[in-house]
Amino acid sequence: MEENTNVNDKGGFLWGLLGFCIPIVGLILFLVWKDSKPKTAKAAGVGALISVIIGVLCYIFAAIGLIGGAAALGA
Repeated sequence: MEENTNVNDKGGFLWGLLGFCIPIVGLILFLVWKDSKPKTAKAAGVGALISVIIGVLCYIFAAIGLIGGAAALGA
């Protein structure tokens, strides 16, 4: 039995942007589309991954800033 190869799978910047803005949606879309639309799934997944990485880096830099600020005040 053949799979439907007529699926519109172009990837797309907007799916990546959606995954970036709402990472949980990007993850869900990645999991749902990974077999049927691999390019689009990858775009949404990469957007979500980049968003999570940037969020973690922001928390790390904020923690470093708070620790540095507290040390500068002599606390």
